[in-house]
Amino acid sequence: MRAIWSGAIGFGLVNIPVKIFSAIQESNLDLDMLDKKDHSNIKFQRVNETTGKVVEWGNIVKGYKYNDDYVVLGEEDFKKASPEKTQVIAIEEFVKEDQVDIIYHETVYYVEPAKGGERAYALLREALKQSGKVALGTFVMRTKENFCMLKAVDNMVVLIKLRFPEEIRSTDELSLPEKVTIKPAELKMAVSLINQLTPKRFVIDKYKDTYSASLMKIIEAKAKGKRVAAPKFKIVKNKTKDIMAQLKESIERSKKAS
Repeated sequence: MRAIWSGAIGFGLVNIPVKIFSAIQESNLDLDMLDKKDHSNIKFQRVNETTGKVVEWGNIVKGYKYNDDYVVLGEEDFKKASPEKTQVIAIEEFVKEDQVDIIYHETVYYVEPAKGGERAYALLREALKQSGKVALGTFVMRTKENFCMLKAVDNMVVLIKLRFPEEIRSTDELSLPEKVTIKPAELKMAVSLINQLTPKRFVIDKYKDTYSASLMKIIEAKAKGKRVAAPKFKIVKNKTKDIMAQLKESIERSKKAS
């Protein structure tokens, strides 16, 4: 794996040199965009708006429009804005993980100690485990400030990039049920169904991207000149609007399946 950020974690007066790696890899198929007429590959080009000519990556700079003119920014300018945040993940506080709602979670990264930081890294990891808390902090990566959470998982520390509170949309425009009467018997039956579908031992590995595998079978069949018929599927509407009856049937089906 290739590190996407390197710097240090600021744990009080202790600086832990670290490298960050992406923990995620996409499982979907890599599809190309083609011209419908001759299946030629579609290329996206960076074109100068004035001349219409293609601009190479090496000649592209970033700029901000200020008073009808552009102020060009280089890598040094981004570092000057906050030298410490481009190099240090500053831990600001420790909280219980359930205090950070999952709606704030964005991306997960692996954190590895850089040379010389192994002991301090292990200390932070064990301290997080023993305290049962996670660390919150901020740092800059790719010219953007990031809010993050550091968490001990098994033998490592993982970094979860969080969204800032102002990035979370308000729910005011949503139409949500509030004044709805839930019958005690219905609630009891719903909880019973939840318990029925709760495994004795949870194994997350059973969840796999089966859609991509099915799509690959279609690709292979079409490559061999075979016609692929679409399987019949129809969303079956409930025969009754009685929620209690639907729950009872769901429990019965679950029992038979198990």
